[in-house]
Amino acid sequence: MPELGIVIVSHSADIAKGLVQLIREVAPDIPLTATGGLEDGGLGSSFDHVQVAVDSQPAKRLLAFYDLGSARMNLEMVEEFSDKEILIQQVPLIEGAYTASALLQAGASEVEILSQVNELTIQK
Repeated sequence: MPELGIVIVSHSADIAKGLVQLIREVAPDIPLTATGGLEDGGLGSSFDHVQVAVDSQPAKRLLAFYDLGSARMNLEMVEEFSDKEILIQQVPLIEGAYTASALLQAGASEVEILSQVNELTIQK
């Protein structure tokens, strides 16, 4: 079982799908799951969808990337019910998930990945 995986949570199904396609070009072998949008196809974040994305991950530890506040909230709620360790990153969704995925594919350690991803942290 892989030790580290990537989870993407977006308010847009199109963004989530497009980001997975982009990442798969540089990181075809990493554990990657993504979700976006609501059941009706609209914009939003769904607890149930996030839970499926986390539960379907083969990795035990997950680097989680999100786009907006309610996506983070759903990740935090799912984390409470999951036996997986979810490391929620506060960086731009696309840049963060892409960088972490490419580094993971290249064999970088978790410490190295987090060090580089943390350079992207959004300052509030």
